[in-house]
Amino acid sequence: MASRLWASRAASYLRLSVSHRGFASVVKDLKYCNSHEWVKVDGNSATVGITDHAQDHLGDVVYVELPEVGATVTQGNSFGAVESVKATSDINSPVSGKVVEVNEELNNSPGLVNGSPYENGWIIKVELGDSGELNSLMDADQYSKFCEEEDAQH
Repeated sequence: MASRLWASRAASYLRLSVSHRGFASVVKDLKYCNSHEWVKVDGNSATVGITDHAQDHLGDVVYVELPEVGATVTQGNSFGAVESVKATSDINSPVSGKVVEVNEELNNSPGLVNGSPYENGWIIKVELGDSGELNSLMDADQYSKFCEEEDAQH
C-alpha cells in the first residue's frame, strides 16, 4: 500500500495527542522534496536521506529497505522503504540517476535514521542523471514553511 503522501498520512495518525515540540531541524545547504527526503549534491554525486521531520513523525525506525548498487532511481519514484514501530513508508528519490552506494550500516543500525538523519543516517548515494532536476526541489526555508503548513492541517 504505497502512498506518495506517506508523511502526511503518518502525521495524521500520529498527531493524536502529541504536544507541539520545537520544529524539526532543517539543514541549510540541502535540497528537499515534499515527500520529506533531502539531497546533498557534491559535483555529480548526490546523497539522499529522509528529513528530521519525517523521522520524527515515523517514530523509531526498525528496518530500512535499501536498493541494490547499480539500480536506477527516478525523481519522485520510490526506491526503498523505512519501517518504524508505527508505519512503513516509501522513500522517494529527489533525483534521477544510478545508485553508486547504499548505507550498509542501516542493516545493523536502522536507528541511525532517527539519531542522525542528515549525517550517519543517509540512505543512498546516486550518480546524478540530470542536475536540472534540482531546480524543482525546495531549499531549507521553503521546506520549513511547507512542513509548518502541513502540520497545521493535522
